[in-house]
Amino acid sequence: MKKEFKFFETYEINDLKDMLFKTTQRNKNRVAFRLKDSNGKIYTKTYAEYKSDVEALATKMIRDGFQGKRIAVIGKNSYEWAISYLASVIIGVVVPIDKESSDGNIKEFFNKAKVTAVFGDEKYIKRIEKLMPELESKPKLFNMNADMEGLISAGKELQANGDQEFEKIEIDPNEMRILLFTSGTTGNSKGVMLSHKNICSDMIAVAKTVKVDHTTSVLSILPIHHTYECTLGYLLVIYGGGNIAYVEGLRYITKNIAEYKPTFILCVPLLLENVYQKILKTLKASLPEKYTADENAIMDKLPFYLKVIVKHKVKKSLGGRMKTFIVGAAAINPAIVDGFFSMGIKVLQGYGLTECSPLVVGNNDYYHKAASCGMPIPGVEYAIENPNEEGVGEIIVRGPNVMLGYYENEEETNKVLKDGWFHTGDLGYKDDEEFLYISGRSKNMILTKNGENIYPEEIEGILNSEELIGEAIVIGASDGKDDVQVKAKIFPNMEAIKEYLGNKIPSKEEIRKVISDVIKKANEKLPNFKHIKSFKIMEEDFERTTTNKVKRFGKNVEDYDEKKEEK
Repeated sequence: MKKEFKFFETYEINDLKDMLFKTTQRNKNRVAFRLKDSNGKIYTKTYAEYKSDVEALATKMIRDGFQGKRIAVIGKNSYEWAISYLASVIIGVVVPIDKESSDGNIKEFFNKAKVTAVFGDEKYIKRIEKLMPELESKPKLFNMNADMEGLISAGKELQANGDQEFEKIEIDPNEMRILLFTSGTTGNSKGVMLSHKNICSDMIAVAKTVKVDHTTSVLSILPIHHTYECTLGYLLVIYGGGNIAYVEGLRYITKNIAEYKPTFILCVPLLLENVYQKILKTLKASLPEKYTADENAIMDKLPFYLKVIVKHKVKKSLGGRMKTFIVGAAAINPAIVDGFFSMGIKVLQGYGLTECSPLVVGNNDYYHKAASCGMPIPGVEYAIENPNEEGVGEIIVRGPNVMLGYYENEEETNKVLKDGWFHTGDLGYKDDEEFLYISGRSKNMILTKNGENIYPEEIEGILNSEELIGEAIVIGASDGKDDVQVKAKIFPNMEAIKEYLGNKIPSKEEIRKVISDVIKKANEKLPNFKHIKSFKIMEEDFERTTTNKVKRFGKNVEDYDEKKEEK
């Protein structure tokens, strides 16, 4: 049966320009951004100031001939990135670029997209200058660190002299205005075409089920070029009237949380797991062992007065106002979700793809299940195509958030867009309340000779929940005969292993023995055909995408000499 709930109040918008006008009208003097000057002092930008800066930048860009053109934005999360994106998506087509892209990828993306202008941080502008001989459209380069103030001033002067070109812009909400190149975790680069309608529909659907208003303060951590952070950590917050601050770097997260005191953070499981482990360590050190012996039930065992104190201390360690973590990009251990809930902090896991702007399903302020990705967001449908006897099949999606197609790639578009449904390539199943559970990628599935389906992600989830393992990848490889068997690549958690062995530096043999014991324990939870038959210990962490997902191509999944690595 479907869950019924009352939606939070939202307001209609036609496009992102319309959103800029309407949210400013509603929140004119409220703080939109909390930023730092060159001396490290925090200052603010109101909604009125933000709108003025976007309008001025867009006016100058129109005057310089960039209306209707492809404009790339590349750089770290910043106010300059935010206004460059919005100005570009209103006057033309914005092409957000991953700042971790190789020179070869930047050249490929710029030439494919026919980019005519680039907003970038100084270091990336210098890189692009060196690539200029190989760039076909010879784009105009704007240094966001040095040029932004001058561009905005010039735009304001144009407006003062009667230039109203920005106000005259009319946007077709159904045409391509965002072009995102995504390689994801499988190495196949495609250009995803999104419209204002795609982004706006996804944003409003989330706003109906997760409360975002003027009390919402976000610390933006994940790369903003990615739709996950851009739609939910930027545009949704502006739509709702909240305010945004930017992390100064991953090593400054704790410091920035203390400074900005956010209520709301988008993150990936790895970050949340690290935060949770630090909290558990503190609780174990400060509470009697009778309460902490079972780390998954600490809060359940505490007397009421201690629960109140612990909840207060946990919140204080996260700035004092933390209410909600939105987590995506990979699966998270349900015990961590339950643990945070027991401490008075929501962890809302979701599932989405760039092609869906991005969110498809999510846990929300009304209903949530720790092991599930959630239920479909309002206005979006999903179905399980061709389920097997366990109910697992391909997840397909239909709704206004689904992309227009892949840029200049009709063949790939036709493979995934069929009869109004987007075929995700992901495998999952649902319960009787429409909550979705991810099994894995269809491309990753291991099929045995006996017709058994093995989902690597399931086994990885068990391994990654073990503190002694930093990260694991499970692959199917030949058993040397005519079948496949499950093998694992393990990057150990060296700090945890040292502590486990009495704070001594372990030898290779000791590390292998510890990991072997963990794998035996994991195998006890699995049917025989899913047992890990051999493993390899990695000396360095796996290659990752910019949202911290482990890449499932290249050296991460190359096979290894099983004779050396058999258990």
